[in-house]
Amino acid sequence: MTPESLLISRKDYKLNVFLRQIWIDPRLDFSHLSNIDSLELDQRRIQDVWVPDTYFQNEKSATFHTVTVPNKLLHIKNNGLVTYSVRLSLTLSCMMDLRFYPMDDQTCSILMESFGYSIENVHLMWNPDNDVIIGAAKDDEQTLPKFYFYKPIETLACSTVNSFNVTFSCLEAKLFLRRNLGYYMSQVFIPSMLIVMLSWLSFWIHVEVVPARVSLGVICVLTMTTQSSGLRNSLPRVSYIKAIDIWMAIGLLFVFAALLEYAYINVQTRKHHKQPKNDELPEKSVDTEHKKKRVDLMKKARFVDKVSRIAFPVAYVIFNIVFWSVYLSK
Repeated sequence: MTPESLLISRKDYKLNVFLRQIWIDPRLDFSHLSNIDSLELDQRRIQDVWVPDTYFQNEKSATFHTVTVPNKLLHIKNNGLVTYSVRLSLTLSCMMDLRFYPMDDQTCSILMESFGYSIENVHLMWNPDNDVIIGAAKDDEQTLPKFYFYKPIETLACSTVNSFNVTFSCLEAKLFLRRNLGYYMSQVFIPSMLIVMLSWLSFWIHVEVVPARVSLGVICVLTMTTQSSGLRNSLPRVSYIKAIDIWMAIGLLFVFAALLEYAYINVQTRKHHKQPKNDELPEKSVDTEHKKKRVDLMKKARFVDKVSRIAFPVAYVIFNIVFWSVYLSK
């Protein structure tokens, strides 16, 4: 079997393959009748020759290629050796575990089995020399835009028993795939890191510049929310938490915390607008006390900003160290 291309999407993957099958049919031995080495049958005569009833167990949809004629080949050697090849487009299911997404490894299988003939009549085996051949070059990014093979393809022979206690021969090819991080680093991780860092700029803006600090915080929160929503729409709904969910949730938490930090110091600094109620003190003393309280509150607000300038980056660096250590050391 020779896959031409491979496309992984959600919990299935698509293949364009040449399925090649070889067997010996003694009924087609014509060495005693002619000196011709082999026969190459056209499309009209292929239907007259017996072929195995192979099907794909994990197939979700499949089509034959018929341009400009049906893409089928059948050659018969004079000793009865039959070579049958057909070109197919397949969509196969793959039970992916997305807990480590996008630092995940996936194992997808190609399962083939005889549909109607028991193992006594049809016994499927891999060609020991050419079992599964990847048709495209190894560095062809159009074939695998988001994955690469981190282990050689593993081929297995197996058997299954149906509800009628009939044993059928089957074959399995395991594809060991690892997701490329380049796309996610450039489109997800680095942009979200920059958004979190952008939210820290509010710690350097003066406390009384309310429009600038509020606008910056709200924009960062909305941007993180939009980016997270776009990622969720491109993935299947699963009941467990993925690595990308943790990354986006913590990033949103840092951005939201920066906005809450300003909300806190803004409430504290606005207290100076409330005049102290003390009728016994002269008006000059009241103003002096009010100004002193205002200065103290502004100092506290600036102190909170100074602490945040250090605390937020340090906490985010610690999170990054823990996150990448856990998910890259798997």
